[in-house]
Amino acid sequence: MIMSYYIAMFTISMLLMVCYLFLWHKHFDIHITLIFVLVPIANLGYALVAASESLEAALMGTKVAYIGGCYLTLILMLAVFALCFIEISRPVRLTLMTLCTLAFLCVLTIGKSPLYYESASIAKLDGATVLYKTYGPAHTAFIVMEIAYFTASLCAVIYCYLRKNQVSRKNLYLLFLTEVFAMICFFGGRTIAPQLEFLPIAYNLGLVVYLIIVYRLTLYDVTDTGMDSLLQTDETGFASFDYKFNYLGSNETAKSVFPEFREVAVDHPLASNEYLAATALPWLKAFVEDETQNEFIFERGEQSFKIIVHNLYSGNRKRGYQLFMVDDTTNQRYIKLLNTFNSDLQVEVQKKTNHIVEMHDNLIMSMAMMVESRDNSTGGHIRRTSQGVRLLVDQMRASGSHELSEEFCRDVIKAAPMHDLGKIAVDDAVLRKPGRFTPEEFEKMKTHSAEGARIVHEILRDTDDESFKRVAENVAHYHHERWDGSGYPDGLAGEGIPLEARIMAIADVYDALVSKRVYKEAMSFEKADAIIMDGMGSQFDKGLEDAYVAARPYLEEYYCSLD
Repeated sequence: MIMSYYIAMFTISMLLMVCYLFLWHKHFDIHITLIFVLVPIANLGYALVAASESLEAALMGTKVAYIGGCYLTLILMLAVFALCFIEISRPVRLTLMTLCTLAFLCVLTIGKSPLYYESASIAKLDGATVLYKTYGPAHTAFIVMEIAYFTASLCAVIYCYLRKNQVSRKNLYLLFLTEVFAMICFFGGRTIAPQLEFLPIAYNLGLVVYLIIVYRLTLYDVTDTGMDSLLQTDETGFASFDYKFNYLGSNETAKSVFPEFREVAVDHPLASNEYLAATALPWLKAFVEDETQNEFIFERGEQSFKIIVHNLYSGNRKRGYQLFMVDDTTNQRYIKLLNTFNSDLQVEVQKKTNHIVEMHDNLIMSMAMMVESRDNSTGGHIRRTSQGVRLLVDQMRASGSHELSEEFCRDVIKAAPMHDLGKIAVDDAVLRKPGRFTPEEFEKMKTHSAEGARIVHEILRDTDDESFKRVAENVAHYHHERWDGSGYPDGLAGEGIPLEARIMAIADVYDALVSKRVYKEAMSFEKADAIIMDGMGSQFDKGLEDAYVAARPYLEEYYCSLD
């Protein structure tokens, strides 16, 4: 009966590991994968002990079980911390892993030294071998270490439940119950039945819980689910090639546009297919010569496709080229009609232009909101600051204190949502930190201004609207500069700071003051106003004071409407 129990526990853990392989995603936390590897190893060790016929074999099985036992609790703790978005520094992780390794080295002395087991003997019970041992001082240290890891995991779950609303409560419940059950099995099992190990049950229950969690995690990762959903649609085709124009693969949509992709073997030259050598290969070569030459129109039968060439990235590294293909039949028909019946199609052209502009604006807003979704402290910040800029500009135009063109007013309002795009380059550990930054973290956060200007420049590189591009880059780059020159990233002062960035600075700080963040409550309008007014001439442009004062009641009315 005992032997059957250990074999069953090992078999179940192997089946659960296979289930995890079917659910595995490259973005899963590495610690979860290690858990599904270590548990079967630990359970195998228990089964080997039960099946052993000699003390030496039983001790060897015990050492196999400790491969999992020495590291599992730490890996479980690190997995819990990762799921709770709690960062542990690399030196700390290295120190904890070293402690576990030292514990395992002590385990390896079993049978040779009294350091871990002072003595050990075996006996047969119900057809299985049971190992009886007297513990040494190193085992006591091991127990202390295990208790510390269990306690840290439980504290992390409780802290996350109380302080972080961006973590699934269901996942936290599951983690809490798993930790409690594991502690009961670890300590209580030895009291109830010393001859039987209850940890394999706890291990397998933990695997079941983590299977549920990883299945749910695939729904919470907006970036991954968004990309996976895009790849599953029939609207966009993708085909990838290395730097030697060897074919790497394509999705089904691309194969429907170019059935020739089915005939080309992976890693074979694109030129090996006559049709692709005459169509796709020239597009790639034109892109290599000049990366601005990256859009082409391809017609096949009655359909027209827009072909876009981009660099193929693996992480941050360029690894080759990629073709994107979208059915552009409708647009191409419009263009042909335009060439033939230009005067009759002016209205349709205007509609198309408006639609493209609207799509462009929506793309900008969507990108900004996607970046904002990574920052768990600034929900709604983009829309609120955009409205703040609009109200300030309205008052500046009404007072006539600044000679603002219609084009400038339009551009600065349109550019406002892009001011924090650079945060996409800030590490999650800093961006999502639920509290104030350390000096080192603040230095990392400050890079978002210059990075934002670079991203805006790349997004708008091919736009014909030079005025908007300049304003948008300035808003992203300089909205944290201060009138007295103590801001960042370039320490500009006075009128050396572009006007659009000075306007953005007031709206940005005002929103930060009167809005609730994870590390502070919303400030009253009166107190926020006092801070803004006190900053006129030092942090903010004194010349914008009148516009701010005039806009203040409208700002308060707007923020009250949000409540």
